[in-house]
Amino acid sequence: MFYLFNSNKMFFLFILFFSTLLSISSNSWFGCWIGLEINLLSFIPLISNSNNMLSTESSLKYFLIQSIASINFLFFILMKLILIKNFEMNNFISILINSSLLMKMGSAPFHFWFPNIIEGLSWFYSFILMTWQKITPMILLSYYFNLNYLFIIIILNIIIGALGGLNQSSLRKLMTFSSINNLGWMLISIMISENLWMFYFSLYSFLISIMCFMFYLLNMFFINQLFINNMNFMIKLNLLINFLSLGGLPPFLGFMPKWIIINFLINNQLYFLTFIFIMMSLITLFFYIRIIYSSFMFNYLKMKWFKILIKNNNFLLINLFSFISLTGMIFSTLYFL
Repeated sequence: MFYLFNSNKMFFLFILFFSTLLSISSNSWFGCWIGLEINLLSFIPLISNSNNMLSTESSLKYFLIQSIASINFLFFILMKLILIKNFEMNNFISILINSSLLMKMGSAPFHFWFPNIIEGLSWFYSFILMTWQKITPMILLSYYFNLNYLFIIIILNIIIGALGGLNQSSLRKLMTFSSINNLGWMLISIMISENLWMFYFSLYSFLISIMCFMFYLLNMFFINQLFINNMNFMIKLNLLINFLSLGGLPPFLGFMPKWIIINFLINNQLYFLTFIFIMMSLITLFFYIRIIYSSFMFNYLKMKWFKILIKNNNFLLINLFSFISLTGMIFSTLYFL
């Protein structure tokens, strides 16, 4: 997909990746803030497009929201340095710092900007916003988090991400609410272990990249396109495998990190949290299965020659990655033996 970009876009992509490394490797809060600002200023030129009004609107909204979050983050960091000896205020300031970082990553209840902005982006930039742009705020959050506050945020992410995707007709908004739901799993995983978070984030990025690239190849943005288009059976099978893996259904690969997290919660007697996680996962699987079931079962009367066939070598790679996902149960079983 990189051949679509000119040298300017590639330069801003490099700065985007560099800014994340700058933030997570910095040994001061001020250095982290500088990395966040460079990240913001490099992402704006990537998503803005003068020929597309939706893209321009999304870039403006993104700039305003991220600027507010960055200003709040800097202000609360300065408050923390000034009131470092006041332990009661430190607890309150930790909540404020966490809130500004949660706003930057699009976490509930600060998620209202996230679906609107992603609606105006292409699939590639939607993928970056749902994956890479979450790395820096989440790593910074792990340095200084308020445990009780973060538990409430995790529950909100899981519930809003599951219920928000029920009534969506846009595939990009559907993937956004799926991202919010998975953000709850990622937050609990980074509280358990940084290695577990890296494992979960890598698998999630792998699955979401397949979905975004497939929708990019098919030029699909709405659910009804999955019903109307007379697609090849292999394309539908790939969508089925990747949707169910993203929802965390066994024996697919996406189930493995969720299984590890659920085992940890049960071992630590967090039964209420485990119940919410499992029930909301069932809701996400419900709307994934509803989409796939409809695309498999709906039969439109069309001429036989009207069929979508992708003659692209990249699609063979997607087929391979999709069927790798079927081996998830084998890896999961070996892990827990």
